[in-house]
Amino acid sequence: MYDRTTMLISTTELEKNLNNKDLLLIDTRSSKEYFEGHIPGAVNLDLFAFHWIDTSKQGIESFNIQTLKILSFVGVTPEKMVVFYDDISGMLAARGVWLLMYFSHPQVLMLDGGIKKWKNENLPLETKSNQYKPSKYSGKINPELIAGFEFIKENLNHLKIIDVRTPEEYNGSVLRAARGGHIPNSINIDWNYNVKDDGTMKKDEELSKLYDLPLDTPIVTYCQGAYRAANTFLALKKIGFKNVKVYLGSWGEWGNKLELPVV
Repeated sequence: MYDRTTMLISTTELEKNLNNKDLLLIDTRSSKEYFEGHIPGAVNLDLFAFHWIDTSKQGIESFNIQTLKILSFVGVTPEKMVVFYDDISGMLAARGVWLLMYFSHPQVLMLDGGIKKWKNENLPLETKSNQYKPSKYSGKINPELIAGFEFIKENLNHLKIIDVRTPEEYNGSVLRAARGGHIPNSINIDWNYNVKDDGTMKKDEELSKLYDLPLDTPIVTYCQGAYRAANTFLALKKIGFKNVKVYLGSWGEWGNKLELPVV
């Protein structure tokens, strides 16, 4: 369902689909940025407001309930082609795509290059607010795409863990939790390496050199709050990795749970 060709949509393709009644276009930036100009028809959902740092069994169940409410509020239905965008092929739009993939949505895409590319091509913008058309979305959870702290702790020696934060966060010189450092055995590949200077995702050949691992390697990505990690998740899926999970709690949870091991 989610092969390499269905992860991204080009500005050209999106412009052709702007009048498609089954398009749900979601601007994931702040409301301020949205009101300064957005792609025609887009609704605004500032995804940065929905951090989640409890990945106990109960915590993930609560996350599922809250996420379904948000997706229903914004108007997701099974037949919709949902397109998320932000400034570039960034972490907010990627988080949206990962969320809907987690709920097994049949067609969800990220605008490649985001609004930066859209504006550079002088494509249409509007400033009027578009209203939500709420639904009762129920999606089917795909547990293969999410990881909690217990799963990682139990499988530390069997996983390839990719820390997608900055080198300074990884080595602990920048502190964003009770403890600095990283999850044992994790390797550091900053998510920014996924994106070209023009804001579009790098081509498969470049990404394959960056993530030079067998495609069946079990991988978990994490950052501070599972936004940057979602971008790397998409990059890995784009080049054919089969078994990739996002650690939802990321360092915001792991670094504050004093009983968990840290390097």
